[in-house]
Amino acid sequence: MSNQSLIERSQKVFINTYGRYPVAMVHGKGCRLTDADGREYLDFVSGIAVCSLGHCHPGVSEAICAQAQKLVHVSNLYHTEPQTKLAELLVANSFADRVFMCNSGAEANEAAIKLARKHGGEGRYEIISLEGSFHGRTLATVAATGQAKFHKGFEPLPAGFNHAPFGDLAALEKMITPQTCAILCEPLQGEGGVRPLAGEYLAGIRALCDKHGLLLIFDEVQVGMGRTGTLFAYEQMGVTPDIMTLAKALGNGLPIGALLTTETIAASFAPGDHASTFGGNPIGCAAAMVVMETMLADGFLAEVKAKGDYLAERLRRLAGKYPRFATTVRGLGLIQGLVLTEEGVRHGGDLVMSLFRKGLLLNFAGNIALRCIPPLVVSRAEIDEMIGLVDQAFSELA
Repeated sequence: MSNQSLIERSQKVFINTYGRYPVAMVHGKGCRLTDADGREYLDFVSGIAVCSLGHCHPGVSEAICAQAQKLVHVSNLYHTEPQTKLAELLVANSFADRVFMCNSGAEANEAAIKLARKHGGEGRYEIISLEGSFHGRTLATVAATGQAKFHKGFEPLPAGFNHAPFGDLAALEKMITPQTCAILCEPLQGEGGVRPLAGEYLAGIRALCDKHGLLLIFDEVQVGMGRTGTLFAYEQMGVTPDIMTLAKALGNGLPIGALLTTETIAASFAPGDHASTFGGNPIGCAAAMVVMETMLADGFLAEVKAKGDYLAERLRRLAGKYPRFATTVRGLGLIQGLVLTEEGVRHGGDLVMSLFRKGLLLNFAGNIALRCIPPLVVSRAEIDEMIGLVDQAFSELA
């Protein structure tokens, strides 16, 4: 089956909600993908920060197959061993005491919104998030998302969500009312253009939450699970949230999400307040156990940080070589953004398509930055290969 035939079949049956590239992927290994025509691609998108151990990681694949032969689904009316073991690992390696499991980042953020409202009590339902943020595609998480382009066509959105100017602590405090129950933010905005929140800004948000009796929710759906060089991004920020949401890399490709929180806050939920039919299913949890164990092994996260530093330095040199198109580099660990100039932004989509034709998968985030989110197992040689291809694309553009 060729790319063209698969694409034609796909276009006849799917609702047109994705701007797909003209390719059908059929195989993946490590940091490489292969399409139906046999062409190979170096993957610096990794399923949008999902396949952090690379495509078809042997340990993950083995765990999936083994669990599929034992137990696939029983619902959350019953306890299961994989789910319990994963929750124990998450609690043992974070600030949290309690876990709720679901299937995606949007679902984890929905759970966080409901928990914050329930904990806040009657009349306290408003949540403040930040401009430039992205929290999901459900109606509530779209309303929480601080980007108007995601709101268009879906109004009226659910009430109770306000967006504070990015980086302005004074403006944020002025938005707090007696109805506010929580502040929701990403430690680093991924879809917003790879924008880290400064440590002092996050500390200020934490202080505001403490002062006004609000919950601090960290959306670590994209930046959690080793992406920044620590298991969770908050660990290097000096700020601990009250609720944290995870998904994406947790299952290395299998759909799984989680909400983590403290004993006191978790007590606000009672049986029947929230649920998920497939949440924490045995196969997803078996995969996530391997992900957790691999990332917690000696040296893994230190190597992610070292490779992140290497990637950032190579990108900075590239920006220096092409100041007409690129200005600076920002990010943490192995989520790095090459920020483009005004002229570079005009060519952002063309650059990404040019790289695609060269066999490199990269994307354009927040209409401002080329976002590099390779598998965390990427090698320095593969980083060099990526830099060489981007160099070629800039040279051709010049």
